Amino acid sequence: MARNVIDEPSEDVVAVAKKERAARRNPFSRIALFVRQVFSELRKVVTPTRGELFSYTGVVLIFVVIMMAIVFGLDQLFGWLVLVAFGK
Repeated sequence: MARNVIDEPSEDVVAVAKKERAARRNPFSRIALFVRQVFSELRKVVTPTRGELFSYTGVVLIFVVIMMAIVFGLDQLFGWLVLVAFGK
Protein backbone atom coordinates (compact mmCIF):
# COMPACT_ATOMS: atom_id res chain seq x y z
CA MET A 1 0.00 0.00 0.00
CA ALA A 2 1.40 3.39 -0.96
CA ARG A 3 2.11 5.95 1.70
CA ASN A 4 0.55 9.37 1.55
CA VAL A 5 3.55 11.71 1.66
CA ILE A 6 2.87 15.43 1.60
CA ASP A 7 5.81 17.60 0.68
CA GLU A 8 5.47 20.64 2.87
CA PRO A 9 8.14 23.28 3.29
CA SER A 10 9.77 23.48 6.70
CA GLU A 11 8.90 26.32 9.02
CA ASP A 12 12.24 28.09 8.61
CA VAL A 13 11.84 28.16 4.82
CA VAL A 14 8.38 29.66 5.21
CA ALA A 15 9.67 32.23 7.70
CA VAL A 16 12.50 33.25 5.38
CA ALA A 17 10.09 33.53 2.44
CA LYS A 18 7.72 35.72 4.46
CA LYS A 19 10.62 37.89 5.58
CA GLU A 20 11.85 38.29 1.99
CA ARG A 21 8.33 39.01 0.76
CA ALA A 22 8.01 41.81 3.31
CA ALA A 23 11.38 43.21 2.25
CA ARG A 24 10.42 43.16 -1.44
CA ARG A 25 7.98 46.01 -1.23
CA ASN A 26 10.64 48.62 -1.93
CA PRO A 27 12.34 48.36 -5.34
CA PHE A 28 15.66 49.47 -3.85
CA SER A 29 15.50 46.73 -1.24
CA ARG A 30 14.84 44.21 -4.00
CA ILE A 31 17.96 45.41 -5.83
CA ALA A 32 19.96 45.24 -2.60
CA LEU A 33 18.68 41.70 -1.95
CA PHE A 34 19.66 40.68 -5.48
CA VAL A 35 23.17 42.11 -5.08
CA ARG A 36 23.59 40.36 -1.72
CA GLN A 37 22.50 37.07 -3.26
CA VAL A 38 24.91 37.53 -6.18
CA PHE A 39 27.83 38.12 -3.83
CA SER A 40 26.89 35.14 -1.68
CA GLU A 41 26.78 32.92 -4.77
CA LEU A 42 30.12 34.29 -6.00
CA ARG A 43 31.70 33.32 -2.66
CA LYS A 44 30.73 29.71 -3.41
CA VAL A 45 32.61 29.63 -6.73
CA VAL A 46 35.70 27.45 -6.69
CA THR A 47 38.30 28.16 -9.36
CA PRO A 48 40.05 25.11 -10.81
CA THR A 49 43.74 24.55 -10.35
CA ARG A 50 46.09 24.83 -13.31
CA GLY A 51 46.19 21.04 -13.70
CA GLU A 52 42.41 20.72 -13.54
CA LEU A 53 42.04 23.50 -16.09
CA PHE A 54 44.34 21.75 -18.58
CA SER A 55 42.61 18.44 -17.90
CA TYR A 56 39.12 19.88 -18.49
CA THR A 57 40.31 21.69 -21.61
CA GLY A 58 41.78 18.47 -22.99
CA VAL A 59 38.57 16.56 -22.34
CA VAL A 60 36.50 19.23 -24.10
CA LEU A 61 38.83 19.37 -27.10
CA ILE A 62 38.83 15.57 -27.47
CA PHE A 63 35.02 15.52 -27.24
CA VAL A 64 34.72 18.23 -29.90
CA VAL A 65 37.10 16.37 -32.25
CA ILE A 66 35.10 13.15 -31.80
CA MET A 67 31.82 14.94 -32.49
CA MET A 68 33.34 16.61 -35.57
CA ALA A 69 34.44 13.19 -36.86
CA ILE A 70 30.95 11.76 -36.34
CA VAL A 71 29.29 14.67 -38.15
CA PHE A 72 31.85 14.50 -40.97
CA GLY A 73 31.29 10.77 -41.35
CA LEU A 74 27.51 11.15 -41.45
CA ASP A 75 27.83 13.99 -43.97
CA GLN A 76 30.01 11.84 -46.23
CA LEU A 77 27.62 8.89 -45.89
CA PHE A 78 24.52 10.94 -46.72
CA GLY A 79 26.33 12.61 -49.61
CA TRP A 80 27.28 9.22 -51.02
CA LEU A 81 23.68 7.97 -50.56
CA VAL A 82 22.34 10.99 -52.45
CA LEU A 83 24.79 10.35 -55.29
CA VAL A 84 23.76 6.68 -55.43
CA ALA A 85 20.07 7.52 -55.34
CA PHE A 86 20.01 10.42 -57.81
CA GLY A 87 23.18 9.90 -59.80
CA LYS A 88 25.68 12.54 -60.80
